[in-house]
Amino acid sequence: MTRPSSRQPRPPSRQLLVPLYEHPAERPDAWRRLIAAAPDLYGVVLNPASGPGAAPDPHFAEVAGRLREAGVRILGYTDTDYGRRPHAAVAQDLLRYRDWYGADGAFFDQAAADAGLLAHYSRLAVAARAAGAGTVVLNHGLHPYPGYLDFADLLVTFENSWAAYENAEIPEWTAHHPPERFCHLIHGLPETCAEAAAELARQRGAAVHCAVPGTAPHPWDALPPFLEIPR
Repeated sequence: MTRPSSRQPRPPSRQLLVPLYEHPAERPDAWRRLIAAAPDLYGVVLNPASGPGAAPDPHFAEVAGRLREAGVRILGYTDTDYGRRPHAAVAQDLLRYRDWYGADGAFFDQAAADAGLLAHYSRLAVAARAAGAGTVVLNHGLHPYPGYLDFADLLVTFENSWAAYENAEIPEWTAHHPPERFCHLIHGLPETCAEAAAELARQRGAAVHCAVPGTAPHPWDALPPFLEIPR
């Protein structure tokens, strides 16, 4: 993976939602830089084991504590398998994130997008609130039926490569809602395009975003380019 030049300037404060799917014991410097960027962060997705895992991980508990001290939202990663995962299993994940890591938000990954599963995800949002989640994020990865905005705080309406993002189309209904309700997640970002990605997200009505140089199949092993610069 290509790393950006150390001469790249640090951009102004912005709303970054960062899913860093790397273990703190293996990438301590990356986690240190992420925590130091607290003023720029909307939140951080905590993902110890494609979910909270079977037992608390002390390394993730440590970085979660440091994020809380820095005033950063901690969003517990929970796979919903496009509505196929049982409600009870998702609810258990939510409680584990709360009890083990002090998470104050939920990041529902692989969220369905069609209207037929609105009731299912509404119940999951209720379960998240009951487990102490002040922020509920649905990662559809594309633009869903607009009704999902009725119970989620933030919808991830794009998750794909920079090449796909350059030509992505945004449905008109999103313009009727505040940009703070939408997030775009972009990977495969050329190192010179960080500012272009931020500006394009803004133009497309997404106040929250994250753009990284990482590529499939594991793009979220990387930080946004300006955070890769040692501080």
